[in-house]
Amino acid sequence: MIVDPLLVLAVLSACVVVSELLCRHTVLRHGGTALVVIIVTAIVANVGLIPAGSTEAQPVPIYDATFRWVAPLAIFWLVLRVDLRKAFSVGGPLLVCFGLGAIGTAVGVIAGLSVVDTDVIGDKAHALAGMFAATYTGGSANFNAVALHYDVVRDGTLYAGAVAVDAGLTAVWMVITIALPRWMKGRPSDGSDDDPSQPREDPDEERAAPIDLAILLTVGCVALWASTALSAALAEHGINVPMMLVLTAVALALGQLPWVARLRGLNMVAMFAVYVFLAVIGAFCDLSALAALGHLGVELSIFASVLLLVHGAITFGGAKLLRYDPDAAAIASQANIGGGTTALALARSLGRPELVLPAILVGSLGTAIGTFVGFFIAGVLAP
Repeated sequence: MIVDPLLVLAVLSACVVVSELLCRHTVLRHGGTALVVIIVTAIVANVGLIPAGSTEAQPVPIYDATFRWVAPLAIFWLVLRVDLRKAFSVGGPLLVCFGLGAIGTAVGVIAGLSVVDTDVIGDKAHALAGMFAATYTGGSANFNAVALHYDVVRDGTLYAGAVAVDAGLTAVWMVITIALPRWMKGRPSDGSDDDPSQPREDPDEERAAPIDLAILLTVGCVALWASTALSAALAEHGINVPMMLVLTAVALALGQLPWVARLRGLNMVAMFAVYVFLAVIGAFCDLSALAALGHLGVELSIFASVLLLVHGAITFGGAKLLRYDPDAAAIASQANIGGGTTALALARSLGRPELVLPAILVGSLGTAIGTFVGFFIAGVLAP
């Protein structure tokens, strides 16, 4: 297995290359690069070429650096091109779909527990339900808060199993939310049905000079550093503002400056960062970890799968009844399941730049309320 950070990064980049080539020259183009890169990297990780996930015991520096730096930089660069008027005009339906998704998660937790053998899970089944209610309301940031409170972290097998199932199904759900809106609309990823063997124009291909890339990296790194420092300073005074919200505000402010609009290479750099992030998401889909859990792994997988099915049925079904765009339902659902970063990546991969800012905002809302939802569910289901 490759563990050297440079070689791991090389493999992740190669997965992006392979995915791009597949989407340019085969019928897989109708799935889009974002979808294909998750699948390709998941296969590479599960055959043992690179690590399938990163843990405290066995950290993978490149994976951790991607979550810490690459994903936030991708968000910053993408938000620089956000059209505020369009963003606010589409925010309402996305917020409604997000609420439907949160309701779907709560109902799905109860449905999931009703179909599994809770004796296998043990006396912490209610805590497990709260953990998944938290993480599937606003992303994984809320997962550990509930796990720590109910001491699930001390039950190594149950905690590890829950982490593995969460990571695996989050990757699967990303694939579903990329593919489902296209299937519901009956259109390919790029809105065309021409011959996949023919070359096509790529909106992320740009002419850029070294100075353009240097400016983008300089501005991005300074903005990320300043946002982190400002968030920490506010926290010291009892004002808790997530770093991602600060970074988003900085990007929006800079995006109104004329010289920013003239920057070249912005889409190219941003999408490469997004693809690397999605590659890491795919690498976390560790099938061997699930198999090693035996009966517990089966029960946990059934529980979480039923949860997601109910969540998806309520989110997409409600959106259809309200005649909302399936893209909005998918992005809101992804904000529930994976958080703001994956929701943003989905908005961009669906070709909906006007939904980038709303995706970040509802993702932040999910992070804010997810822990409360988790504790509420765990309390209601407690024996």
